[in-house]
Amino acid sequence: MKKTRIGVIGLGMAAAPHAKSLLDLNERVEVAAAFSPTAARRNAFSDSYGFTTCDSAETIFHDPSITAVMILTPPSTHLDLVRQAAEAGKHVLLEKPLEITPERSEALVAMAERAGIKLGIVLQHRFRTVSQELAKLIDEGRLGQIVSASARLHNWRPQSYYDQPGRGTRARDGGGVLLTQAIHTLDLLVWLAGLPEEVKAYAATSGIHRMETEDLAMAAIRFAGGAIGTVSATTCAYPGYPDEIDIIGTRGMARLGGRLLAVSFHDGTELSVEDEAAGGAGADPMAFPHHHHRAVLADFLDAVESSGEPRVNGREALKVHRLIDAILGASESGQAHRL
Repeated sequence: MKKTRIGVIGLGMAAAPHAKSLLDLNERVEVAAAFSPTAARRNAFSDSYGFTTCDSAETIFHDPSITAVMILTPPSTHLDLVRQAAEAGKHVLLEKPLEITPERSEALVAMAERAGIKLGIVLQHRFRTVSQELAKLIDEGRLGQIVSASARLHNWRPQSYYDQPGRGTRARDGGGVLLTQAIHTLDLLVWLAGLPEEVKAYAATSGIHRMETEDLAMAAIRFAGGAIGTVSATTCAYPGYPDEIDIIGTRGMARLGGRLLAVSFHDGTELSVEDEAAGGAGADPMAFPHHHHRAVLADFLDAVESSGEPRVNGREALKVHRLIDAILGASESGQAHRL
């Protein structure tokens, strides 16, 4: 099989699990070049993983042998980089979130569609074994009709995390806990239960952190079929706990908590599934294994090599962005927000 040649743009904190995934899949993918504007990061990345680096993003965009680009830069840079990739006809695997505003996110997705390139978004929680098992149970109707669906993300981030330049600002990150941390869990909620149709919410910046955006958000949500639920997201919960999703149906209840899925059915039977170790809820946001990132990359390569779409493409990713925008909008207005 001919290897897909890929360029990597952005060699900061998020690059490590992607680099390990690229090494694992080296029979399918070849890193042609990796770029960071910081020479020290380029050198450290090359030393750690053995990949060739370059001193300009244009080197990657202008190389006709490169089929795809992995973009791991801050959210505010995504629109311009995807534009350059689209103009060069290169497929894109993009770190979440799409961009820093709804308008820029919509524009990014539309741009990729017009160019006819594949756009995959790194929302790796859909690739957990426990997530896929729960989705299967719901699709098969084994939980019955969903009457409640809720998500909880209680992470911990010390002040030193937000002291990094641009961290938690609207200009660079686009938001706080919802767009940066909870987006993974909320994407999973939307994938499993659908997009809520109405949201009532509060969001705030607590006294625990000095930051521009929210580190606490609470919402009540209602789905089109009548199911109701809650969203709770924070980076104030010391020392950090696994994310959780509860799905209550007319035939049973499922609780997905980090690496564990526990299901109890009304007929007295139970089901338990365990994934590989989860993490990243505490002070070290990168304390998790990379195998879900590897699954995202493999899925993206499948799409590039075929006529299919990545499991989480731009349109799919816009759904969780709509929910996050609704939570923040309802908090700001004090009124229910309909999606």
